[in-house]
Amino acid sequence: MNKIPLLLRIVLAIGLGIAAGLIVPESFIEVFATFTGLFSNFLGFVIPLIIIGFIAPGIASMGKGAGRMLGLTAGLAYTSTIAAGLLAFITAKNLYPVVLSGQSSQSLSNPEDSLIEAPFTLDMTPIMGIMAALIFSFILGVGISTLKGNTLFNVLDEFRSIIQKLIEHVIIPLLPFHIFGVFANMTYAGQVGTILSVFAKVFVMIIALHLIYLLGVYTFAGSLHRANPFQMLKKMVPAYFTALGTQSSAAAIPVTLKHVKKVGVKERVADFAVPLLANVHLAGSTITITSCAMAVLFMQGSSIGFGEIFPFILMLGITMVSAPGVPGGAVMTAVGLLESMLGFGPAMVSLMIALYLAQDSFGTAANVTGDGAITTIVNRLVKNRLKEPKTAQAKQKIG
Repeated sequence: MNKIPLLLRIVLAIGLGIAAGLIVPESFIEVFATFTGLFSNFLGFVIPLIIIGFIAPGIASMGKGAGRMLGLTAGLAYTSTIAAGLLAFITAKNLYPVVLSGQSSQSLSNPEDSLIEAPFTLDMTPIMGIMAALIFSFILGVGISTLKGNTLFNVLDEFRSIIQKLIEHVIIPLLPFHIFGVFANMTYAGQVGTILSVFAKVFVMIIALHLIYLLGVYTFAGSLHRANPFQMLKKMVPAYFTALGTQSSAAAIPVTLKHVKKVGVKERVADFAVPLLANVHLAGSTITITSCAMAVLFMQGSSIGFGEIFPFILMLGITMVSAPGVPGGAVMTAVGLLESMLGFGPAMVSLMIALYLAQDSFGTAANVTGDGAITTIVNRLVKNRLKEPKTAQAKQKIG
């Protein structure tokens, strides 16, 4: 089962869930609802642990970096991520009332009320709330970055490895079954037609936004280097397709490094910036999460404004720092914010996860390709402060 790509597993889960919802009796739906209820409760328990496991060591490791270049690279990555989120918000705010007109129904105004309830559930109270976990992670991360020793950092790094294995070997493998149960339940409740129609339109919009974002960031990078942005993008195509296939920014690092250097970035800058950006620059994922979140809210008849979405995007850019290099890592770290800041319930979270994972590989590809543009911008801004040996690579010019 694990040899089947995650995207295909998600598509199969949705298709089989719809088929099951059309033919099975209510007693079977209750069985599926029991599993999805237990899984949702388990996910709620794990979310604070995911936040601590990734954000604290992520911030701590950034604090151990190379001073000015670290701050510049991280600052550009965060700015790019926030800009991408705002692009998604503005587009969705203006397009959804048109392209999704008539697909917000009263039956979806409170999704939990219309679904078949599980005959029993098991309470799994999280060890702390979402905001408490975020604050605790920031305190730990910043505090550890100021310490000379590595003991506590090593403990947190090992804890991150545990959480990453939990996601890779438990949560991700069970997600297709969870999505199967959710779609079987929604089909039985008569909601699936609207949802699938929204899925298709949102998917097309997100891919278009990824391309618009990449063209914008490469146009800016090209203007700094007086280079053709299309030629720069062309050289980064192998990195895009590597990320598209692996669904992991970390797995694409060797290819990204190779082709960023072909663009003409100094070796020292590339070797520092690319691995860092693979963890802290998630513009494509932010576009996907913001677009999907607004689609789910639109389906339930909710309206959200700039004052509500902007703090969410600001926090999203931080919580995804050092998200695991596994499919679905970004949305896993975002679930807590969806619940605490946008008021998502279990059914809405399940829809959000299904929407996101169906497009995860494209978001990752946009992240990785965007890393190339940010790296060239860093290269330009620190150009006069770095002295490297006069190798053929160092002499190569942008474009």
